[in-house]
Amino acid sequence: METKGAIMIQQTAGALTPFSPSLQANVNMIRDRFGGSTDIVIRIFRSDAAPEREIAIMYVEGIVDSETINKSIMEPLMSMQLPPHTYILDGKLLEALRSCVVSVGSVKEITALEQALQDMTDGVCLIMADGCAAALTADASGGDQRAVSTPQTQTVIRGPQHAFVENLRTNISLIRRIIRSSDLHVQVHKLGEQTHTNVAVLYLHGIADEGVVKEAYRRLAAIEIDGVLESGYVEEFIQDETFTLFPTLLNTERPDTVAAALLEGKVAVIVDGSPIALMAPTTFFTFFQSPEDYYQRFDIASFVRIIRYVAYVVSIILPALYISVTTYHQEMLPTTLLISLAAQREGVPFPGLVEALLMEMTFEVLREAGLRMPRAIGPAISIVGALVLGQAAVQAGIVSAGMVIIVSFTAISNFVMPEYNMGATSRIIRFLFMIMAGMFGFFGIFISVLFMLIHLVSLRSFGVPYMSPMAPKPTKPRLWKDVFIRLPWWAIVFRPLDLDLRNLKRRPNGKRPPAQRHSDKP
Repeated sequence: METKGAIMIQQTAGALTPFSPSLQANVNMIRDRFGGSTDIVIRIFRSDAAPEREIAIMYVEGIVDSETINKSIMEPLMSMQLPPHTYILDGKLLEALRSCVVSVGSVKEITALEQALQDMTDGVCLIMADGCAAALTADASGGDQRAVSTPQTQTVIRGPQHAFVENLRTNISLIRRIIRSSDLHVQVHKLGEQTHTNVAVLYLHGIADEGVVKEAYRRLAAIEIDGVLESGYVEEFIQDETFTLFPTLLNTERPDTVAAALLEGKVAVIVDGSPIALMAPTTFFTFFQSPEDYYQRFDIASFVRIIRYVAYVVSIILPALYISVTTYHQEMLPTTLLISLAAQREGVPFPGLVEALLMEMTFEVLREAGLRMPRAIGPAISIVGALVLGQAAVQAGIVSAGMVIIVSFTAISNFVMPEYNMGATSRIIRFLFMIMAGMFGFFGIFISVLFMLIHLVSLRSFGVPYMSPMAPKPTKPRLWKDVFIRLPWWAIVFRPLDLDLRNLKRRPNGKRPPAQRHSDKP
């Protein structure tokens, strides 16, 4: 990890408190600042190399690796053999410990109490010696954490089967294993006056747009909040538009998706404690792209992607179309179908709009119940509840069978979306379309679509038009090769973002490599 001047570790407001030459005074100060917390481990001992000096180590139990503490810090300190006249008499005991004794990877010297407190909450072991107005911090972070597992929300049939966890270092290492390049730069910023959460910014130097990188730093530096518990906190602060239903940042739990975004010139933001990474800038069409699109043949991927676009339109407009046709535009239906629908609605006490709203709200309640119920019974409750309630509502004459079919197909179409937040957007927009259709028919649907398109064109994601490359003005044809369909990899020469990228080309040309033909002759 790198830490540069643009992203400095936050310091406690006011002047810093220096360490005292008295070891006991330093121990008391740290114990008091933690309020005598029982998870603060303090060990004071003497070493044969410095029998007249007391040495103390302090760390927070549970967020450090006990084996590292014992093997790399405690044992070397207690068994060290250093010439006293070389180090101790010259006041260089801490320097000797840092360079010759402590064997962990990262050891540095600090002189301020506030820095020591902050480092200890990051999983660092503090080493202090009597007579030294400074301390050493040895990186020993660890403790119990969730192991890397398969993705839960963004599953694929073909492709990597590992997902992010709640540990920032582990998540960065997963990306490092994919992009083995020194151009992958990682810089860490601390957010939250109380939580001091580590937030990492990742980008590929030489590919990412410098303006986007600087804008990401600026927006993170402007965040003022007492705590950051998940990446959703950061997302609401750094997104371009607040009052919009459409997400302007892409989030994922897959390291390969983040790696692909970095290769396209995007910037990734990973929050410690969250298994979800943020990526920017993004466009509307990015939410219809699944990681699996790039792991299988281009023709299959293109066919599935077209299905996603169709399913998204269906999930928004289908209930509104049904309400419009059955309420205002019956003449557009064939006579046989119109008679069948009229027979189904005979005895239904509600108009089409109320009927549709009732069914949609019922399905949304079942969906949320299935998510919040225990994992063992959640799917069963949602499936049985939908079947029982739907059949009972039709038999009771509350809703028509046609409406149950429309709502069910709409819900299934919504599940086709690879990104959950875009699917949630369509669920909300669907209600707006239904209300407009119930009030004005096809004219209401047309007005709703028009306003939605105007709103989409006006959105930006870190300065990039949300509907790029289609609007506000069509861009170069080279950016259209991975929008509605995906061309073969050998034909995708340029990176998809319309930015001032330093390295626009993925490969030298757009020609297919010549195939090696084997002769039948012996």
